[in-house]
Amino acid sequence: MGLTGVLDVEVEVKSPPEKFWGALGDGVNLLPKAFPHDYKTIQVLAGDGNSPGSIRLIFYGEGSALVKISAEKIEAVDMENKSWTYSIIGGELMEYYKTFKATITVTPKKDGGSILKWSGEFEKTSHEIPDPHAIKDFAVKNFQEIDEYLLKGSSI
Repeated sequence: MGLTGVLDVEVEVKSPPEKFWGALGDGVNLLPKAFPHDYKTIQVLAGDGNSPGSIRLIFYGEGSALVKISAEKIEAVDMENKSWTYSIIGGELMEYYKTFKATITVTPKKDGGSILKWSGEFEKTSHEIPDPHAIKDFAVKNFQEIDEYLLKGSSI
């Protein structure tokens, strides 16, 4: 098993891509409001919180078993293709991974829903560290919870 790797997952949701993309774009406000069990607060330390170069400090709730604090930097945003890339630059995760970068892409389905693709690239600090399946699973859980929230008609 090498120190570097990539994990990929696709999740189908019922929410239309524009609505789901909007929810992701308002994650600083939406996630702590809608899912306080997973997110206590998200603070914007640099930038506007959504554009490249922005840095966000995330305080996780009891629903996050792996870490309680992380800092992430938004690396790239492609509005046309609804794609967003971020890197983890601080917090407990850095004890396990030298680098961690993820990309989320929202694409339309023919039935009006969306396909969410999450891809995480990582470099572990040692061979004993497991691949970050817990992070991938947390992303999947978040996508499903956001979809349920949006389908209930809750506002962003």
